[in-house]
Amino acid sequence: MFFKKSFERLALILLCLVPLFAISQENEEEKETQMRLFIDCNCDKNFLRQEIKYVGHVRDQAQANIKLFIFDISNGSGGRKYTLNFQGEGYYEDILGKLTYDTTANMTGDEVRKGLLKKVQSGLLKYVIHSGLADNITYTVNRDGTGEVQEINYTDPWNNWIFEVFGDARLDKESSRKNFSYTLGFESDHVTEKWRIRTDIRVSQANSEYVQDEETFTSQRFRYSLDGSIVRSLSDHWSAGVFGGGRHDTFTNLDFRYYFTPALEYNIFPYKEVLRREITLAYKIGYFHNDYIEATIFDKLNEGIFNHSLDFQVRYRQPWGSVYTRLRGSTFLNDFSKNRIQFNGNLSVRLLKGLSVRFSGRFELIRDQINLPAGDASIEDVLLQQKQIATDFETGFRIGLSYTFGSAFNNIINTRL
Repeated sequence: MFFKKSFERLALILLCLVPLFAISQENEEEKETQMRLFIDCNCDKNFLRQEIKYVGHVRDQAQANIKLFIFDISNGSGGRKYTLNFQGEGYYEDILGKLTYDTTANMTGDEVRKGLLKKVQSGLLKYVIHSGLADNITYTVNRDGTGEVQEINYTDPWNNWIFEVFGDARLDKESSRKNFSYTLGFESDHVTEKWRIRTDIRVSQANSEYVQDEETFTSQRFRYSLDGSIVRSLSDHWSAGVFGGGRHDTFTNLDFRYYFTPALEYNIFPYKEVLRREITLAYKIGYFHNDYIEATIFDKLNEGIFNHSLDFQVRYRQPWGSVYTRLRGSTFLNDFSKNRIQFNGNLSVRLLKGLSVRFSGRFELIRDQINLPAGDASIEDVLLQQKQIATDFETGFRIGLSYTFGSAFNNIINTRL
């Protein structure tokens, strides 16, 4: 009798647990198919979160089953080229996608973010369908997308040239110091698949005044420069170009300098992968001629020198972070003791959930300051940075650490006071 009652009680408990188990299974399935989106980009993330409300936005990629990495780089129109890489995880593991979006220099920030929003929504469509929400989608096709596809002969009146004219002025004043500076410039850029032609013209002046013990120190720095380059793509890995220009700079004791430098570059990876990774090696060899304002520490008023340089750069943009390093060495062909070594780099790594670390540093070993004027620097030169001062090296280092914790699923946007 005892066993009979125990069996009946056990059966009753099991009957009660079956609906709960079924509900639990449904909840697990719903949790698995729910779209949890992580976005990593140099863009307006808040705008994307606010406009895309049918997914759950998470701030840590470990919580996401859809990851979106957006990389951007300058394009030929003066805007940016965005590459959108979609990666599915878990329930969406086999769903991947890649889209591109180009902006122009004439687009406003609002136009850029709205265009990027459309691309993100287009990339998410396949995930929405796979999630079972297809019945909740309202499809709209613009009228211009329903006609027959036709070949369009388009003539660019500017032939892929981009021009920019710019200028700025600045005034800083306090009781013992006054600074005024201005810069004027003109830039042109011609970009095609095979060619890139650049021109950069700048004029700048900086006037400073410093008062100490009722004595006034003044200085003027004036500079103008013209730089140009023509680069030709030879293949998916090789490029060649020539660089040239001239300048006048009172700060570096240059009355006039002109230079001409051919160059050759090799990229280990195809150039089409430049948004994600690149390892380049560039060699330059050329000639420059200097006319000096004052006689130099080598008792020269003018001289011409052949020089060359080797430039090595590494850049990676990956889901775990990004890394960039550059090592450049240069020397004079007639005197290898006159040389310069430059190294700079930065590293940003996502270590774990919410924790990121950033490093950046630079080091420069300087052995080629042939342009320094003879004699000791005056107090005006030191206080007002009127002239370049002799140095053997320059260095700097920065480190940053950030840790974010708390709710990873809050999709609410609130910009109130």
